[in-house]
Amino acid sequence: MAHARVADALERQLQSAHGLSLAEYEVLQRLAETGEGHLRMQELAETSPLSASALSRLLGRLERAGLAEREICDEDRRGIWACITEDGRAAESRAAPTFRAALGEAFTP
Repeated sequence: MAHARVADALERQLQSAHGLSLAEYEVLQRLAETGEGHLRMQELAETSPLSASALSRLLGRLERAGLAEREICDEDRRGIWACITEDGRAAESRAAPTFRAALGEAFTP
């Protein structure tokens, strides 16, 4: 129950302030946290509660918004990188304070 309440509060705040779903923000955050700004789709899927197909659809939305892109791995042509764009980094940076504030509010009695 508490998890759903917190997730709902985060979703509402991120959506209204930045037009991002919680899942979209979390993917941008994970990509931004890497030094290179990218993760293999498989690695991203392993750390996400989304199914591989749902994650692929989410990344498609981020691509259409110009916040992320996919690239073929040079070392292993079967692999695909999920990459954050400069616009994606900016969106994640703008949304981070909202995320932290909403999280803090959710745990404040």
